[in-house]
Amino acid sequence: MDNLDTKYQSLFTPWKIGNVEIKNRIVLCPMGGTSLFGWMEHTGNHFDKEAAKFFIEKAKNNVGLIIPGIAPIKSTFMGQWLYQNKKMFVELKEFMKEIHGYGAKLFVQITAGMGRSWAIPTPLVMLHNMPVVRDLIKPIIDIPYQSASPSVLPSRWSDKVTCRAMTVKEIEEIVDAFAKTAKLLKEADVDGVEVHAVHEGYLLDQFSLKYTNKRTDEYGGSFENRYRFATDIVKAIKEVCGQDYPVSLRYSVESKVKDFCVGAIPGEEYQEIGRDMEESLKAAKYLQDAGYDMLNADNGTYDSWYWAHPPMYMPLNCNLEDVSKIKKAVDIPVVCAGRMEPEVGAKAIEEGLIDGLGVARQFLADAEWVTKLIENRLEDIRPCICCHNACFNMAHYKGVANAQSIHDASHIARCALNPTVMQSDKYKLTPAKKVKKVAVIGGGIGGMEAAIVCAKRGHSVTLYEKSNELGGVFIAAAAPSFKEKDKALIAWYKRELTKYPIEVKMGVEVKDIDSLGADEVIIATGAKARKVPIKGIENAVEAIDYLLEKKAVGDKVVVIGGGLTGCEIAYDLYGKGKSPVIVETQHDLMVSAKVPFPNSSYLRDFFNAKSVPVYLESAVKEITDKGVVIASKDGTLTEVEADSVIVSVGYIPAPIAPKKKNVHVIGDAKAVGSLRTVIWGAWDVAMKI
Repeated sequence: MDNLDTKYQSLFTPWKIGNVEIKNRIVLCPMGGTSLFGWMEHTGNHFDKEAAKFFIEKAKNNVGLIIPGIAPIKSTFMGQWLYQNKKMFVELKEFMKEIHGYGAKLFVQITAGMGRSWAIPTPLVMLHNMPVVRDLIKPIIDIPYQSASPSVLPSRWSDKVTCRAMTVKEIEEIVDAFAKTAKLLKEADVDGVEVHAVHEGYLLDQFSLKYTNKRTDEYGGSFENRYRFATDIVKAIKEVCGQDYPVSLRYSVESKVKDFCVGAIPGEEYQEIGRDMEESLKAAKYLQDAGYDMLNADNGTYDSWYWAHPPMYMPLNCNLEDVSKIKKAVDIPVVCAGRMEPEVGAKAIEEGLIDGLGVARQFLADAEWVTKLIENRLEDIRPCICCHNACFNMAHYKGVANAQSIHDASHIARCALNPTVMQSDKYKLTPAKKVKKVAVIGGGIGGMEAAIVCAKRGHSVTLYEKSNELGGVFIAAAAPSFKEKDKALIAWYKRELTKYPIEVKMGVEVKDIDSLGADEVIIATGAKARKVPIKGIENAVEAIDYLLEKKAVGDKVVVIGGGLTGCEIAYDLYGKGKSPVIVETQHDLMVSAKVPFPNSSYLRDFFNAKSVPVYLESAVKEITDKGVVIASKDGTLTEVEADSVIVSVGYIPAPIAPKKKNVHVIGDAKAVGSLRTVIWGAWDVAMKI
């Protein structure tokens, strides 16, 4: 570690969880979809070779402690208990030899369940409400069991689903299953178990919280009863595995909840209905005394999901202050996660505020980031931009439970920026059978990605960009102050291009692709702003012109369009001290399967907390010199004063040539989407050339 910057030194000191020594303080936190026992595959439990491959790669790259994603104690499909498949524990034992060979340690995280937080896909809502069909499919997927909660509760996702109360017999079966599974894990040489979770509003957390636990038996009412389910589990594990076998707990310090489905944004004054700091300090000590050996901590529940899965709008290191408070209440190690920066984490460890740096999605964007940190190659780390477009892309808006496809639901923990993650059989680099001359037209993210992949495969690549800057429309997307990781991503791409023999021609607009003399042409020219027929529209500012600061705006600004870009512009305006107003034709903001719920729920809660005016099911009919005239669904006209109007109503593809045999159109030039569709689409084409 000769090149390691001294400010990161404390990250690379050993520590102990129980009697298990970890070589450094970097913890790969669990991500749903990375379970070693499968996730939501219809086959039920099995040893997942793709997840195993994922973790071996991380072990090779200097991670101290690996915690795979949740393994349901009873599989989502087919309802099989984890301990029933003995074969996969034999395979797990072989896998652990390799993990230990690289000096890493690994805990397996087991979940008691999701309760009302189960992200029920919209198609299953209909089946849930058809008793005959629901009973027919019960052997395959038991929907009422999957969403069973401490009490009769509303689903977090659908107002059409009521979650039933779990029985005491079901609780006892789960506790017993944890013990049986932990025993098998210990026999497979797994270093410890993590119990999921008094955290994020999952089942055990719902039992612990007053607003979700209305039981009158031994699992409800008093503080001790509310935490009984979680303490029963650790006691049962210790009884069969011994007191020395480490058991970690995924733990949320504060719930950050104002009401069902309403979270509290950073800095907001509110009345906590979940776990507040006073109870958290008591609970942390109580859980330690029950037998837990570590608290793997952050904040939030599904009602305030952006604390546990922080989008780019959340502050960096957003949970550190709260997590460091519980460290004072316990004698066991405490890990903190949530947009953690290595430098800040290292300082917190040095000062005794926490014991481990918890990082998750950065490992998806760049598997080698710890190695690069050690080698002092920070500029080579591809940054996670907190977009959630592939790793956690549940999408929810008014009237729709979860717009995520069933395929995506069963394949989370992939990465928008890095298609190879958990898809190594589908996305892989192979040397080109025949070296070709490839022309890539457009130097946005899609064009740069296609150029890099083609060059890695051995092709001769020329990239043409008509402007004098690489990045395309993503330059505007990265412009707001809260998009520091997006800016870093553009810088990463520019640097990455220089590592390969790619000829980059700037300020060159290609009008005739045949003149390029290329064997293959990739069109990555992006999209152009959609035009809307509004009287006075010539007085409005285009979204991109605002973001690039080409045109100034006044203090009171009407934003036409409540999609993701319009909402981010309104958020940016508010942060600059201005007064935004949003006008949207749909029945909710961000009505799109492409906007993940951690991100959209933050923006909706922010606008609500800050009383930002939002006109839904409304359209701007005229832009005047005083503001706008808005027509509601019933035809009512409202005049809203404004100094400026920004138009953000989406984009349409702008390819410079159609697709044909040796011409490939990718990214937004093909179909307007997200970085996921842009980057994955670039690979789809570049792998086949």
